[in-house]
Amino acid sequence: MDKRVRTAGLTVLAAAAAGAVAAMIIRGQITRHQRDLFSPRAFKRLAALGHISREPASVDLIRLLRDFIAWEPRKMLRERAQVIVDRMLEDAERLRVEASAEIA
Repeated sequence: MDKRVRTAGLTVLAAAAAGAVAAMIIRGQITRHQRDLFSPRAFKRLAALGHISREPASVDLIRLLRDFIAWEPRKMLRERAQVIVDRMLEDAERLRVEASAEIA
């Protein structure tokens, strides 16, 4: 029995360590994709938009994308970013309405 508890404890500890490492890797990828949004290479900017489009709406992302739209020289990428901003604004508005309905 004592050996089983020790094995289970080590398994839980290993899983927690793996989860922490995975979280650090994911955070690094998110940061890199946001940084690539202003890359000189259009393909990296497109990839960054694709990654950001899968993120939940947040004020910081909406502001970042608005800065990108003002900066971006390519019409196609500006339009793609605007579609993402519009979706995020709709999501944020829906959350605001749901929150106010819960309060009332």
